[in-house]
Amino acid sequence: MSARVAVVTGAARGLGEVIAGRLHTAGYIVVVTDLSAEAADAVAGKLDPDRSTALGLALDVREKESFERVLAEVTGRWGGADVLVNNAATARIEPVLEISPESFAAVVSTTLTGVFFGCQVFGAHFAARGQGRIVNVGSLAGQNGGSATGAHYAAAKGGVGTLTKVFGRDLAASGVTVNAVSPGPLDLPSVREAVPSEALAAIVKSIPAGQLVSPEFVADTVVLLAAEHAGTVTGACWDINGGLYLR
Repeated sequence: MSARVAVVTGAARGLGEVIAGRLHTAGYIVVVTDLSAEAADAVAGKLDPDRSTALGLALDVREKESFERVLAEVTGRWGGADVLVNNAATARIEPVLEISPESFAAVVSTTLTGVFFGCQVFGAHFAARGQGRIVNVGSLAGQNGGSATGAHYAAAKGGVGTLTKVFGRDLAASGVTVNAVSPGPLDLPSVREAVPSEALAAIVKSIPAGQLVSPEFVADTVVLLAAEHAGTVTGACWDINGGLYLR
């Protein structure tokens, strides 16, 4: 049986890079995508220097045509894709009354519109094949309104949760599942670099579980939702937040 093909957006760094690595370890051919083709290719090269089971491609999630180009490239090489992980997002910390129209549009276009285009383009592809898995990366901010992020990011991530339900419902009969993972504060180098140590300690103290979220565990959850035998889970959002948000 040939290896399954997974496309990950925003995978040149951070959580996206971890997800790409976990999928590759699980035996997937992984297409690493990001705004920068060079950055995406560098990550693909770490996964497989020969580029036979990993490929880096430029993808601007704000443009539907960019998704279509990536899908065409993947289809030309491997006959199609099996999994899409919508991870790309833009986060900004700005007081709600000071967010400009331009800033709001910039965050929403990447964080929410990009998920819509990805689900549309790959959802149609998967439905035509009679199988497929879409996993959207949400956020605790989209569930509780956010505390350390801007209103534009929180609103966009809230929309990701809704799109997950809509596409999950509409694509279920075609053998396609659409789910989301919703992490709380992540234990990533970028987070430790951006947040002062005292502030980070306060964040950790506020988490009932007493620790930041493991990006590797989030990635493992994505791999589980992407599995071939995960066909009865759709429209769901799996929370990974250390107890910060309970429902």
